[in-house]
Amino acid sequence: MNFETMTREELVEYIKSLNEEQNGKYGLIWDKEKEPEKIVTDCDKKIPVLKEIKEREIKNNGQENILIEGDNFHSLTILNYTHKEKVDIIYIDPPYNTGHKDFKYNDHFVDSEDGYRHSKWLNFMEKRLKLARNLLKDSGVIFISIDDNEHAQLKLLCDKIFDTNNCLGILPTIMNLKGNQDEFAFAGTHEYTLVYAKNKQSCEFGQFDVDEEEIEKDWEQDDIGYYKKGATLRATGTDADRVKRPYMFYPILIKDDYIDMIEKDEYKKLYDANTKKFNDKYLEEIKKKYEDKGYYVLIPMQPDGGYGRWRWGFDNMYANKHEVIVNTNGGYSLYKKQRPTLGDIPSRKPKSLFYKAEYSSGNGTSQITNMFGKKVFDNPKPIELIKDFIYIGSRNKDALILDFFAGSGTTGHAVLELNQKDNGKRKFILCTNNENNICDEVTYPRIEKVINGYVDAKGKEVKGIPSNLKYYKTDFVDNTNNRDQLYYDLTEKCIPMLCLKEDCFEQISVTSEYMIFSNISKTKYTCVYFDIFGNLEQDFINKLENIDEDKVIYKFSLGDYVDETPFKNVKNYIIEAIPYKIVELYRKLVKLSKEEI
Repeated sequence: MNFETMTREELVEYIKSLNEEQNGKYGLIWDKEKEPEKIVTDCDKKIPVLKEIKEREIKNNGQENILIEGDNFHSLTILNYTHKEKVDIIYIDPPYNTGHKDFKYNDHFVDSEDGYRHSKWLNFMEKRLKLARNLLKDSGVIFISIDDNEHAQLKLLCDKIFDTNNCLGILPTIMNLKGNQDEFAFAGTHEYTLVYAKNKQSCEFGQFDVDEEEIEKDWEQDDIGYYKKGATLRATGTDADRVKRPYMFYPILIKDDYIDMIEKDEYKKLYDANTKKFNDKYLEEIKKKYEDKGYYVLIPMQPDGGYGRWRWGFDNMYANKHEVIVNTNGGYSLYKKQRPTLGDIPSRKPKSLFYKAEYSSGNGTSQITNMFGKKVFDNPKPIELIKDFIYIGSRNKDALILDFFAGSGTTGHAVLELNQKDNGKRKFILCTNNENNICDEVTYPRIEKVINGYVDAKGKEVKGIPSNLKYYKTDFVDNTNNRDQLYYDLTEKCIPMLCLKEDCFEQISVTSEYMIFSNISKTKYTCVYFDIFGNLEQDFINKLENIDEDKVIYKFSLGDYVDETPFKNVKNYIIEAIPYKIVELYRKLVKLSKEEI
């Protein structure tokens, strides 16, 4: 938008429109007109559909999973027809927009000098998140990985799309505990994971399995938190004599298993720095004074009977009295309270600081390198991190998980391993483009290896995890002004979408006029009559009458009406006109992608 060429009246109207858009509320505004996304505007001219790539189908006696190759805007548009409100969990790891060629917009990488860098990224993400929200069940949740470059913008965008009240957490996620020493000022250790529910009231968020008895056996609690017995506070070894560290020699007072300290003035009289001598006579006076007050006076002693010292100086001991354990087994001895380090103690409810050693980004790289024998992908997410997101994201072991920035395929790998661990029947849908042959050379081969098994880089045989995979590419139908032609073309190409929608992939019957498919268990059938010219064949009706199980019948029509008279003797069916519903939904989605939130 060129403000220099605008009239005063045009500028006033523009400012008014901004005020109306905000409606006096705090929020997020960015330039949506400077450079619209070409992939989205192109959808005015073409309708995305799916084309199955049969030679890439994987069958190994398991759940039907889906891999879609193509731009994820097109994939999400298709899934809005096939999977609206069917997805339990979405996990995505979108481009972080670092300015270092990790984010491409309209076929060009966005660099750090681009003044519209954040606007382009927000245009890109907004449209996809709006489509993704439609796919979630009312109880569904979405996990989004991001770093500092777009963290703040993404939070405001998600607040608009999912509503602020549905934000479940903004989790610092530790990916590098030692810290990135190349960063300025602070050694970065974490990214973020934004977690939103579609409807917080309906969400049933999971918890981790934790052995509470094991925790209670190993750890005790005080007002600060968990602790266990750490190192002894009496110095040991060759430097344990008090003459080595004279200021660490002093008595400690004990009463009721708690420690107390002598006065600071009393402490200063125990050792003369000028003469370098200890005042043992004064030590005895202090000992008697506090014993008369009911204290046990503990003086650090060596095993040979000589005076020793403590590990902590007087001031440190005074400040940390609450961090000392008094052990009365066979006499008095003192130990430091060892507090848990990050991740030492798990909790049932996931912590807002997300950490396990297994979440290290180095693990993700080594995992995939071990599979391929070489590095094939930069910065893949570690499997354990995604498994934990899936595990807590839904209590349903039949959950459907979507990742529309699939990258190296970690989400699919995580779903399969989690199913293997707890006998789940979760399924995944992965969407990725094939930029730099990522789908051909990494995503698909990785899933194939996990399902069928492989030999790793060390020569070890890794057994496969039984499952199936259907492979699709996005295809297109020209959105012509000729309605009849559009409907005919779309009907010819929509059958893979119908099978995906109904989860029916087993081909039962095929003719030039119709096709019938079933699910794996033969409890549901998808029946498509796609003859656009002829009358309904009796043969098709006869086959339907012989199927008692549930059936979804799709029949070609130029409108939204199908004459159900011929189906009067068919049991357990519902019927839908094709491709009318597809076209209507598509038009709504195109409009949605252009509307303000």
